[in-house]
Amino acid sequence: MPELVLEGEIDAGDALVLDRVDIEELRAAFNAGRPVVVRASSAEEITAALTRPEVSCVVVPADRADLLEIDLTELTYG
Repeated sequence: MPELVLEGEIDAGDALVLDRVDIEELRAAFNAGRPVVVRASSAEEITAALTRPEVSCVVVPADRADLLEIDLTELTYG
């Protein structure tokens, strides 16, 4: 599963899909062995989701393809 993808370009299968980072839901899904996908519409939301080890993938809206070009290393480490 890719780290960052446009909405509609991935089949989330049985993954838990969240509209925001919810620690309790993330942990429960992770502990159950279920992949977690989080929707994000800004660089900040992407960073918040990807800093969580439980998150398998972040999905961005189709009209925000520009978010696929962000430098995740730069966002994380400055």
